[in-house]
Amino acid sequence: MDFKRRRLAVTLRNQLNYPLQFNPFVFSKLFLLWVAVGIVGGVIASFYWTVLESLLHYLSQFQGFAVIPLMTVAGLLAGLIIHFLGDPGEMDLIVNNIRFKGGRLEPKNNPAMILSSWICIASGGSAGPEAPLVQVVGSTGTWIARKLRIKGEDLRSLSIAGMASAFTALFGAPLGGSLFALEIQHHKHISEYYQALMPALVASCSGYVVFILLTHIGIGPTWVFPIYSTPELNDFFYAMLYALAGTAAGWLFILTVRQSRSLFKKLRVPIYVKMTIGGLLIGTIAYFVPLSRYFSHDELNVLLEQQFTLKFLLILLGAKILAIAFTVTSGWRGGFIIPLFFVGATVGLVVNAAFPGQNLPLIMVSCMAAINACVTRTPISTTVLLATLTGFHHFIPILFASLTGFFLAPKTPLINAQLGIKE
Repeated sequence: MDFKRRRLAVTLRNQLNYPLQFNPFVFSKLFLLWVAVGIVGGVIASFYWTVLESLLHYLSQFQGFAVIPLMTVAGLLAGLIIHFLGDPGEMDLIVNNIRFKGGRLEPKNNPAMILSSWICIASGGSAGPEAPLVQVVGSTGTWIARKLRIKGEDLRSLSIAGMASAFTALFGAPLGGSLFALEIQHHKHISEYYQALMPALVASCSGYVVFILLTHIGIGPTWVFPIYSTPELNDFFYAMLYALAGTAAGWLFILTVRQSRSLFKKLRVPIYVKMTIGGLLIGTIAYFVPLSRYFSHDELNVLLEQQFTLKFLLILLGAKILAIAFTVTSGWRGGFIIPLFFVGATVGLVVNAAFPGQNLPLIMVSCMAAINACVTRTPISTTVLLATLTGFHHFIPILFASLTGFFLAPKTPLINAQLGIKE
């Protein structure tokens, strides 16, 4: 007993003699490091987005038939950049490195990723900036950890924190971005790295504030959805029913991507040739169906504001799925989360046109949730992201739809690294 009292007295004396070492709060020096990673991520995302917006504004002047040669040349240029500067890889590689290489994301190919993705996205590819930014900011987290000689799970957590801050900057949802960075790692177990949740949340919040301050993008829903009335008990069951249509579209998308990937793998040519062919295909689709061009950040609002016939919506649905598939399998850089939301919204409008008189906002958000959860295996973060992006603040119907898409998804995920098999 006397020994315990003496030890307590010594501890208190040390704290009084060295007050700077006394920390009465939960946070530690790692907290400040998470904040720093988020700030760096917010700065990188702001710079990337600002340049991308300028390129989008300039290249959007090319319309009509000019889209075909523009995107063909864009594919060639982006392919040459990757050929000479190095292949930065895709989401499969990111997940594989997080799971099997201790979370180390290599920053050496970031210049190739940044330059090639700017060209691919700005010229009209059906893939968004989330995947390039995740690679760049996540690898920056790895670089910071190495410089500070941080190893093990703390290094992996910093890489995931960087990924989360990139997701959050684009989607404007710190909780959703954090959960997405964790959920995307596995196709079944939802999250294997719970210890990375707090670093991801802290980095997401700090990164989001920096991104908003530097880009002056407003806080609020990205897409102007129809007003959803007070939810009723039946809405939960309708959400699952509508989600079946979104899940079916998810299956169609996965099958299309796999077939397209198989075709491009058979081409024994340099990557810049594949990307040139991909640009020609995507440009041709964009010429005949202009609304299928780009990654659909703005195009989804056009879909919500205008009236379209059932025939056009079906054509748009097929064209967009093909455009995304050719984009992601021919080597063009970008992510398919926002394009998938566009496909889901289109499916919702198809259902509403075929069966008029239904609850349109519920149909659309259910289909959007189901297709994304089906393809990416991220039901929880999909729910949070959609509620933020659409202003649809009733979580439960979205969650029912997300879980429907998740549990009815194909057994083999589209992102092979989610299986847990080291490549």
